[in-house]
Parts: sequence; structure tokens; C-alpha cells
Amino acid sequence: MPSTENKQKSLTYKLGIGVIIFSLSLWLVPIITPFTPIPTKVKAGLIPGSIIVAEIMFWLGALLVGKEVANKFKSYLNPKKWRAKDDTKSKQ
Repeated sequence: MPSTENKQKSLTYKLGIGVIIFSLSLWLVPIITPFTPIPTKVKAGLIPGSIIVAEIMFWLGALLVGKEVANKFKSYLNPKKWRAKDDTKSKQ
């Protein structure tokens, strides 16, 4: 039977993953915002604001899931490593 500590860790882990995924979805705001009919002044505040909130939420989620998981997740998002993985597959 799982202990309450494991349940708590599982809950914080799931919450952390959820926060990280939500922070990644906030990165869509700066991409979509220029194509919306909202005023330019609002766009000028919305874009940097969403980037700042996305970064804060990512690091908050990283604190919840742990450093190792956050670093592994962040490495998946590094485009330089995408190319390296493709090169190793083609050499085999």
C-alpha cells in the first residue's frame, strides 16, 4: 500500500508536469498575438508579459518535478540536439 509521502510526491510531480506543459502553451501567445485584431498597445504588453509568465511557470514546475526531470525535458526542447539525434540515426 503506497504511503502518503509517495502519494504527495506523485501529486506534486503531476502538478509540476502540468505547470510545465501550461508554460509551454503560453509560448504560443507571442506567435499568435500579431495576427489578432487587438490594439497594438495591448499586443506590446501581452507578448513580453506572456513570455515572462511562461518562464516563471516553467521554473516553478521545474521546482515541483525536480532538477533532473526539468533538465531532461529542457534538453528535448533544444533544437541543436534534434539535429544530433538525426545524424546518429543516419550513421547506423
